[in-house]
Amino acid sequence: MKMNKKVVTLAGVALTAMSLAACGNSGKNKASGDLNVTLKANPVTLDPAKTIETPSTSMQVQSFEGLLKYDKNNKVVLGEAASQPTVTNDGKTWTFNLKKGLKWSNGDEVTAQDYVASMRHWADPKTKSQAADKVSNLENYDQVAKGSAPTSSLGVKALGKYKVQFNFAKKQPTVNVRNNFAANLKPVNHKVLAKEGSKYGSSSSKAVYNGPFKVTNWNGGSDDEWSYVKNEHYYGKKNVHMKKVNVQVTKDNNTAQNLFKSGKVQETAVTADYVKGNKGNKELHTSLMATQYYLYFNGQNELTKNENFRQAVNYAFNNNQLAKKVLQDGSVGATGWVPEGDMKNPKTGEDFAKEAGHLQKQNKQKAQSYWKAAQKDLGKKQMTLNLLADNTDDQKQVAEYLQSTLQKQFKGLKVEVTTLPHAQHVSRDFAGKFELNLTDWNSSVPDASDFLSLLKTGNKVNFTNNTDEKLDNLLNEANDGTKSASERYKLLQQANKQVHTNADGVPMYTAAQAHLVSKHVTGLNYGPFNTVAQYQYAQWKK
Repeated sequence: MKMNKKVVTLAGVALTAMSLAACGNSGKNKASGDLNVTLKANPVTLDPAKTIETPSTSMQVQSFEGLLKYDKNNKVVLGEAASQPTVTNDGKTWTFNLKKGLKWSNGDEVTAQDYVASMRHWADPKTKSQAADKVSNLENYDQVAKGSAPTSSLGVKALGKYKVQFNFAKKQPTVNVRNNFAANLKPVNHKVLAKEGSKYGSSSSKAVYNGPFKVTNWNGGSDDEWSYVKNEHYYGKKNVHMKKVNVQVTKDNNTAQNLFKSGKVQETAVTADYVKGNKGNKELHTSLMATQYYLYFNGQNELTKNENFRQAVNYAFNNNQLAKKVLQDGSVGATGWVPEGDMKNPKTGEDFAKEAGHLQKQNKQKAQSYWKAAQKDLGKKQMTLNLLADNTDDQKQVAEYLQSTLQKQFKGLKVEVTTLPHAQHVSRDFAGKFELNLTDWNSSVPDASDFLSLLKTGNKVNFTNNTDEKLDNLLNEANDGTKSASERYKLLQQANKQVHTNADGVPMYTAAQAHLVSKHVTGLNYGPFNTVAQYQYAQWKK
């Protein structure tokens, strides 16, 4: 699961264009040489255990590979595993054999111990991982994470040099485990991790790579340029066609478009404004992501912790209007906390969100009634709130829509908007320094629990800091490993309804992504659970 991260605004169009022009060939007719691409924001780390945002994920997708991986069609297939895992112990034990001859980019052999070291690194409280939920289902995780048990007790062990075994505390849905292995659970070179310690992954020189590319010339989170160079030690190098991919962080949408139009880059993300005016462009690719945007309330603030106020806001918005008239990029209005296209009924194949019905509807009469009740509760007629959002073009537009709607519907309410670069926004999220917060969740598994658990007590990304014992109990029961798929599904549907009773947050829309991809390039595909292009599949068209 990943937080899908957003963007900053950047000046210096000419400088950016010049810097990319120097990276390999340029020109509208380019069909060979280096591939040049853009990224919307600066990555933070090359350490998978510390990654919660998309830019870092994008960098790691190119340079690390797990036991399973996504193929060019975004299907989960074998990665470093020699064969499909052996699943025993009522589904709680997964055993993998590694391919022989696997190498890290420095020539070291990839071994089972590298996977063991990586999982222990995730769980170790010294790592301070904000994404440790990805290994939290392993046996003894809770004790390890609290520091009351050694990392060696975590449910992962090497059964020889090329065999690694994962022991889960409870039986897990098979599709979730497979997607987690493909999307998240990457190994680390245990020797390099031991050498670099807390600085592991802080720059490209403080990590080594087992994936299709090596990262070069990345010196940390403030760097705007780096490259992916073909990893000659990668077992699948014959099928990696690009020798070098140059990356430029381009935070301004107009800059990105101009670089693409001039042929200086061959792939770039674009925002809604571009999509609106370029529907017929064959080089424009749009697709829905497993990414849902929410408006969160801070449970520690006098106004936003008031349930009547939360319910008022919950009924204030027309999500379809937001998606179709404000964003206009293929995004769709949220009908509930879990987006459509996520989970399916194991018996009927029915979509989870569709079966739940339209739980998120505008109702102006209810909104007004709850607003008046909130004013009475607080003994105030005039109130001011701050709304926190990213300073990307699309998020600014959404924030302005939210601001306008709330002020129009609720007389006496003033909403101020603060937009920040993504990294600063995330820092405020975790510090609880917001009143209203426009944020999102990008899932890596097709399971409703991943979205519903955002509001579970103790979840590190439950930024509301609210507690709902009934929701906790439903989720715990659904995920205790004893339920059949159908029983679990029913419990998750109950949890889904419970989320909406408290209105700790408001689901706003399921996000689409849009990319410009050169007509000279093939192989770049984007899926709902793997939203980052994999450059190992990119080729120049002949």
